Amino acid sequence: MADEKKTNKPVKDHWLTIDGVKKEAKRVRWPKWKTEGNTPGIAANTGEVLIFSGFFCAFFVLCDFIVTFLLRFIGIGA
Repeated sequence: MADEKKTNKPVKDHWLTIDGVKKEAKRVRWPKWKTEGNTPGIAANTGEVLIFSGFFCAFFVLCDFIVTFLLRFIGIGA
């Protein structure tokens, strides 16, 4: 009887196969490259991230220079 129940079950979707990966990739809603309507595209998001990262990189380098200058001014450090 146990064998009959196993044969009546539908085959599961195995995503760990090439066909399963292809099927899953088609289901994904991929973002657009350019801005459409109110939704920013990949290019806009990438630009924002680069500007944000550059700003904070400059901010932390400036803070490091200021702290180094102040420590040398009071006689700590070489």
